[in-house]
Amino acid sequence: MSLQNHLIHSSVAQPVKLSAPETGQFWEIPVLWEDDVLLALNKPAGLPVSPDRNDPDRPSLMKLLHRGIERGAPWAKERGLAWLMNAHRLDAATTGVVLLAKTKPALVALANQFGAAKPHITFVALARGSRSEDTFATDAALAPHPLQTGVIRVDPKAGKTARTEFTVRERFTAAGCLLLECRPFSGRAEQIRVHLRHLRLPIVGDAIYGGPPLLLSSLKPSYHLKPGQSERPLISDTALHCEQIRIAHPAGGTETKITAPWPKDLTVAVKYLRRYAHPATR
Repeated sequence: MSLQNHLIHSSVAQPVKLSAPETGQFWEIPVLWEDDVLLALNKPAGLPVSPDRNDPDRPSLMKLLHRGIERGAPWAKERGLAWLMNAHRLDAATTGVVLLAKTKPALVALANQFGAAKPHITFVALARGSRSEDTFATDAALAPHPLQTGVIRVDPKAGKTARTEFTVRERFTAAGCLLLECRPFSGRAEQIRVHLRHLRLPIVGDAIYGGPPLLLSSLKPSYHLKPGQSERPLISDTALHCEQIRIAHPAGGTETKITAPWPKDLTVAVKYLRRYAHPATR
């Protein structure tokens, strides 16, 4: 039977249900793509892909997936899963496509693609600031901060090579925001977040790298809070989303695109920006 016949469309695929009893957390993660050798999930914000070396007790996607496979969780049992490994990384704060390999040969094939200096992954970010160019890039080298654990900084001397290209999708001049398409050519930790801070375009909601929150009161002239209430930001987490991955499929080489819908808060924030901040498309 061909690989195409084995494809499970995301509209009918059962979500992956994960829980961390030690922290009382639960995730129902939508499946974006699934076939004999690949599984793509729409990762929520706040869940690291790999175990956090600075906080080993923190739940991570791979730790919970492996636990589910070992224990024979229903989502793993119905798929006959015996092995699963992530082909790339996303920061804990980032939402969107996480591509997983079900076999070791598929993982090797994907690693070879992601290891090449090509933009296989497209992110979308809502950033604070302005930029006159429609497209721009940075090659700023990145390294761990010597004094702040878990924080990355631009370090021209000791940093590792990193390149990200950006395209302005929409300008929200009245709000001082840009909707950016981001294409990393390397997979450094927190690369897009640090590069945008370096360019003085911090991502909305990214408190670690200087991104302020986006408040509806700053956009809507008639906004009023009810007595005793406090305003919540339109976006509760860092406004960075892995929107699409493009690969040559490990089984046959067919060009494959896997897309993740935006999280609800990013969708709502952009809706209000379009309504009140008079965007100008590029």
